[in-house]
Amino acid sequence: MDRVAGLDVHKDSIFCCVKRGRYQSAVKVFSTTTQGLKELYHFLHGEPVVKVAMESTGIYWMPVWRALEQDFTLLLVNPYFIKQMPGRKSDVQDAVWIATLLDKKLLKSSLVPEKEIRILREYLRRYVHLQGQMTRVIQQLERRLSQCNIKICSLTSKINNNSVIKVVRSIIAGQSSSQELTSLVHKRTVNRHGQELIEQSLDGIIEQHDRFFLGQIMQEYDLINAQCEELLAQAEQLADQNYKAHIERLCTIPGISKLAAVIVFCEIGGDISKFASAENLVGWAGMRPKNDESAGKIKTTRIGKGNRYLRRILVQSAWAASRTKGCYLKSKFEKLSLRKSRKKALIAIARKELVLVWNILSKQEDYKEPKITLSPQQAQRKKSYYQAKLNQIEQQLEKVG
Repeated sequence: MDRVAGLDVHKDSIFCCVKRGRYQSAVKVFSTTTQGLKELYHFLHGEPVVKVAMESTGIYWMPVWRALEQDFTLLLVNPYFIKQMPGRKSDVQDAVWIATLLDKKLLKSSLVPEKEIRILREYLRRYVHLQGQMTRVIQQLERRLSQCNIKICSLTSKINNNSVIKVVRSIIAGQSSSQELTSLVHKRTVNRHGQELIEQSLDGIIEQHDRFFLGQIMQEYDLINAQCEELLAQAEQLADQNYKAHIERLCTIPGISKLAAVIVFCEIGGDISKFASAENLVGWAGMRPKNDESAGKIKTTRIGKGNRYLRRILVQSAWAASRTKGCYLKSKFEKLSLRKSRKKALIAIARKELVLVWNILSKQEDYKEPKITLSPQQAQRKKSYYQAKLNQIEQQLEKVG
């Protein structure tokens, strides 16, 4: 029987316990510094330990994983599944309890992908966080322009389009003439709203401190833009070097761009064989309704918790697919929207896209648009269904009229 170790990882300390059957070492405490991790490594080698389990506590487990992954079989365990009884918990008991569960083979490891995928995740998750910061910066820009009584944002499709950015940079440089600022606005916008309205929207009350604040906001805007471009370049290079064929296959799914394909691929771990079926992948991602039934009644159909980065990009891709002409997913979205809310229909399409991802990666095939053929009986049922709906709408219109 191999010896196993349980680690209770904290920000500044690691509690370690080694077990094998009835044998149990004293609980030792190690520092989380690099020197402390080296001491932990040599201690585990000296026991000798084969498997090591630890809780997935925030980001504190990551350096420990890096220090031990070369020579030990590691398990990262969700703390939810190893909770102890209230009132009987301490750091020492946590380490002993983890080691005991591992020794009895009662622990199931979380999904920890290979090193390249973990690096790719860090690039793209940092990109997602920067996009959130960019949104806040753009909101600050709009507020500052409103304080200056500049209303150009109300006449453009986006706050940060080229026309608005050019106007802001010109204001920072000292320009305040509405005629001069109007010349920076795109001709299409001018033709849509008229020259006079554009000039009125750019006739503001601009003081020196406003230019100072706008300058600081634009510095932050440019910095975030530059960092996003660098992150995407690094992520694209790493993805093309190691996973180009997989990414190209995922790009054949309607609504999934290259960036979305890379995010989906790295968030599911890169190795689709870890999921025995599409149902396992959908459940792991939290895209499946909860099992919440009592006395034969379903209490809720809300989806469960899962990978929020994966869910975010799937919903965005589903929205893009629902607007793609001649696409099966678009027609499916429109049908689902008739009998449930558009939000629920969108989640259903995102779930279908994840099922397509599993099939494409597991079968190593490109996406092919499904050919739907209906039997005469099915066609008749559909005609009857939609005719009944049409009659119902006509009756409602007659009542209103």
